[in-house]
Amino acid sequence: MQQNRRIGLGTVQFGMDYGISNGEGQTSEEEVFSILGCARKNNIGLLDSASAYGNAEEILGKCGVDSFEIVSKFLPSENGQTITRQLKSSLSNLNQHFIYGYMAHRPLSLIDQPEYWDELLELKNTGKVKKIGYSLNTPEELEKLLAEGMIPDLVQVPYNYFDRRFENAIEVLKKQDCEVHTRSVFLQGLFFMKPGKLSPFFDEIKSILESLQHRGSTLGGDLLNFVLSNKMIDKVIIGVENKIQLQNNLIMLQKARQLPEIHNKISDNILIPSLWPQK
Repeated sequence: MQQNRRIGLGTVQFGMDYGISNGEGQTSEEEVFSILGCARKNNIGLLDSASAYGNAEEILGKCGVDSFEIVSKFLPSENGQTITRQLKSSLSNLNQHFIYGYMAHRPLSLIDQPEYWDELLELKNTGKVKKIGYSLNTPEELEKLLAEGMIPDLVQVPYNYFDRRFENAIEVLKKQDCEVHTRSVFLQGLFFMKPGKLSPFFDEIKSILESLQHRGSTLGGDLLNFVLSNKMIDKVIIGVENKIQLQNNLIMLQKARQLPEIHNKISDNILIPSLWPQK
């Protein structure tokens, strides 16, 4: 159960049909309520959401999230929707007066519009958010932001058995007392897809997937344990479609085995889901 405290719950599935392996579509409100109850019972205390996740924040507000720390994300301002207004909307939907973390969903927008960073600092000063930062896609984005003096309290980065691009960056961030959250433990469920059902786009990893899937039902726990074994990571964000998936992941984590080292270099085409063919 101690390990569970380092797990956070992603909520994109609560607001939209998301993930390459998602066969159920958007999670129902009743199921979200069950998932949150299971999370509480198992010492999972953080929820990761965003205004861009459909109506996920509204659903969370209806279900009640007072016992959780909440991280949300904003998009570049459009139609007069300043960051402050976006936060006000998120707080209203979540039925909260403040949230734990607030991050730029499009990190380079902070460089294009440096006043966004000033606005984030002001929101932090007023107590509406405890920590500010950005959700990153590439290490190069981080280099640009740090060069501009935008030192975050909190970042979110992709990290999993295939994707180690941020390992050096995480070390740099921890030296600056930055809290590090990771996403994509299961790479949107790609690790569980039958290789024969994947398009030729994924040919380079099909043999690796076959080998991993021979490990049987513990694979989810093995993959989660791989990320948790990096002690510089503060929270590992996982997404689930239903309560049973969450329960199974936690059970399998207790039975997890060490994964073999990968000797192949996996291309960015595989590591970055936005480059995948549309399903």
